[in-house]
Amino acid sequence: MSVRSSLATALAVIFTAGTALAHGDVAPQPMNTDALPDVGEEWLIENPYRADKVGEEAWAKAVEIGASGYNQNCARCHGLEVVSGGLAPDLRFLEAEEYGDEWYAERYRVGYTQNGTTKMPAFDEVLGQKAGWAIRTYIETRPDDEAMAEVGDELKGIRDQLAGWAEGGEGADGAAVQARLAEIAAGIETLSGAPVADSVAYRAANILATDPEAYAQAAEVLTIGLSAAH
Repeated sequence: MSVRSSLATALAVIFTAGTALAHGDVAPQPMNTDALPDVGEEWLIENPYRADKVGEEAWAKAVEIGASGYNQNCARCHGLEVVSGGLAPDLRFLEAEEYGDEWYAERYRVGYTQNGTTKMPAFDEVLGQKAGWAIRTYIETRPDDEAMAEVGDELKGIRDQLAGWAEGGEGADGAAVQARLAEIAAGIETLSGAPVADSVAYRAANILATDPEAYAQAAEVLTIGLSAAH
């Protein structure tokens, strides 16, 4: 068994105990998933919204919608940015492959009940399959927080530089900063094994790739992301 398989197995055990303290009376909040590709009625056993299946644009949309759905329905117990505070398991370690998908789908669909008390509701009844896989996509793309901490000071420096340029500072070179952000993003891994980490460096790099002069927008993304990390 691989290290990640061991982590996922341990997570399943922890989750069973951890949900005894989690969710409680949380009512699932509906999500708008119209922008996502259809997945059919029958539940899949593997995440259909990974980039190698639907392309980068649809994957990015799944991450965006999944982030909103996670924050509305899951963050209260599983933590902001999926960083658990101990009340519920850290879902970032659930491996991004069929084994992890099957386990995730079962919990999402049927929830968890202990001694007749619902500790985690059955989200499928309200949110449906598309929403479930969007949330899954967001979860599995969370960056390794230790890797983020290692580049935190540099990202703060880049943020300050971009903010200065947005206010008319001299020496602006959005293309060079975009290249550096992309380089930083490429070095940040996920804890799930997913190939791309949706880090703030990744988001800011993509903004500047679209518009090399979007200094204020890229700086804001870095500010929000770095604040959330703490």
